Amino acid sequence: MLSWFVQNLATILISAVLLAVVTAVLAGMVKSRKKGKSGCCGGCAGCAMNGCCHKENP
Repeated sequence: MLSWFVQNLATILISAVLLAVVTAVLAGMVKSRKKGKSGCCGGCAGCAMNGCCHKENP
């Protein structure tokens, strides 16, 4: 068991780092979404989804 772990140590470390990066990105996206921020720049005039992603201002 220990020899298998040593032989695959690089793969395990790289996988752990990639998992941490993906988790951090997803957590940041959820945090931004909860604050009300979206992924677009807000310039809806030339967007194909014009008026669909933002609520209308009264």
